[in-house]
Amino acid sequence: LQRMLSLAVEVDKSPNCSSCKIADVIFPFILNIPLRSQREVFLNTMESQLLRCKLLEQLFQHSCDVPTTLPLSLAKILHFLSYSSVLLPYQDETATWQRWDEMLEYLNLLLMSYQNVILAFPLAGHLRSSLNDRMDLIIQKVKPRLQADDDISQLDVQLKIQNLISRMQQVLEQPFPLQITEKLHLFQ
Repeated sequence: LQRMLSLAVEVDKSPNCSSCKIADVIFPFILNIPLRSQREVFLNTMESQLLRCKLLEQLFQHSCDVPTTLPLSLAKILHFLSYSSVLLPYQDETATWQRWDEMLEYLNLLLMSYQNVILAFPLAGHLRSSLNDRMDLIIQKVKPRLQADDDISQLDVQLKIQNLISRMQQVLEQPFPLQITEKLHLFQ
């Protein structure tokens, strides 16, 4: 399945457009996957980094308390850090800290996937281009084009992390489990 999805993204003249269309179809099914472990296996085994980005973007957009129209970028990922809720279907039986842990896991996965789409060598920034165009861009050694929303500062990251920590402290009312602390450091 993952190989077929990857090929479906790649054969289109616009992988960015096809990944959006495929993500629109798959997204309702992801919401109905009953176990976190099953959701993680599905997302972690995706061969297409671009499709994974689109699915995770939809997941966060779906659970975001304050929707945004930003394109997928580092600024949008920070927005998700600040405004995403932690409730997905089938999570009712899990402890609150585990829901935060899952959200941070997916946020880190989104960040890593996005970095792979934008900066992965030798395809740096070209995964959104068709295969034909991609080969020409690689041969010509064209540098990736970063978006204006990818220009964030360390201070932006620290402020958003502090905002999230404050939100979690209000909800959890206890020290953070080690898993959450590790995921926050990894994200930062």
